[in-house]
Amino acid sequence: MPWLIAGTVAFAVAVLAGLGERRRKRRVDLDRVGWVDWPTVQMAALIAVAIFGIIAWHV
Repeated sequence: MPWLIAGTVAFAVAVLAGLGERRRKRRVDLDRVGWVDWPTVQMAALIAVAIFGIIAWHV
């Protein structure tokens, strides 16, 4: 059960990272880039979702 919760949290992080990237791409002031690399955060979260899903499946 804790693996399923961890996978759900990682999925939520991936969704929030996707929303952050969308917000960054649609910004009005092009000089305000930001400091978070949202695609990397999203990819790491999706990899975590896959790992936690595999672990939860086998437990």
